[in-house]
Amino acid sequence: MEYFTFGAEQEDVGTRIDVFLADAMENLSRSGVQKLIEEGHITLNGGRTKANYKLRERDIIDVEVPEVKEVEILPENIPLDILYEDADVIVVNKPKGMVVHPAPGHTSGTLVNALMFHCGDELSGINGEKRPGIVHRIDKDTSGVLMVAKNDMAHQSLAAQLAEHSITRKYNAVVYNGFTEDEGTVDEPIGRNPQDRKKMAVTQKHSRHAVTHYRVIERMEKFTLIEAQLETGRTHQIRVHMAYIGHPLAGDTLYGGSDSILSRHALHCAVLRFTHPVSRQAIRIQSELPPDMAALAHSEGLFNNWDLQEL
Repeated sequence: MEYFTFGAEQEDVGTRIDVFLADAMENLSRSGVQKLIEEGHITLNGGRTKANYKLRERDIIDVEVPEVKEVEILPENIPLDILYEDADVIVVNKPKGMVVHPAPGHTSGTLVNALMFHCGDELSGINGEKRPGIVHRIDKDTSGVLMVAKNDMAHQSLAAQLAEHSITRKYNAVVYNGFTEDEGTVDEPIGRNPQDRKKMAVTQKHSRHAVTHYRVIERMEKFTLIEAQLETGRTHQIRVHMAYIGHPLAGDTLYGGSDSILSRHALHCAVLRFTHPVSRQAIRIQSELPPDMAALAHSEGLFNNWDLQEL
């Protein structure tokens, strides 16, 4: 059992308790909070409460989260597109539609299941049984380069590089509308969308600092192919930032795109550069645009002057 205590401040006054807790607790959804309230695991000022209670200043909320029974994660013989591998690190080209690690509703067919089959016991155990070796993740429908640690020393080194923003991650995205400028930066905080818990949004409340740099690669009538470089790594960061400045990704129905254009959001991790945990050499891995995004780009007359700048 885990225990948490929260205090409501002036800015939280009038917020529903289930919304407040879902924002404050990363691993709990609003429905999960409501279930804990119904079961008596959440108390307000020492007594029972309801999910629709609106907070007052200095309210004290106590939360107890029961242990969840772990589901055994099994190795699966799923083909991997390996871009680089040695005794410490493996870098794969994740296809669209593949979940990175097991989660409710996705306990098999994930990248972790495939890695466990390929690597055996050679994966870092820092993130536990559900996420062995996983240092960072990309969304299910985002394709491209992803690195995995094969031991704890490598994991600690790569995680530290991510924390200090010394790892370079460049993405290709096909976005709606044209740009007047050739490059730019979106520096806006990202947090849960208060109107829709499934979405993230640019917001000042319960948010985290987020910075995305972008560069126009090719313009055409309806879309623009861009390169986006992450300075931070927030959930849905590129998708949220691009939609915020009026350029939602093609196919991204969650943030303003249309599924009639593409069956998934047009986002691909194209370049990853990091320092090897042992040799300290710079490792640069690049992945070509996947067929569905390439077909969309070709159909719109892209690649006349396509170029991914060297780092």
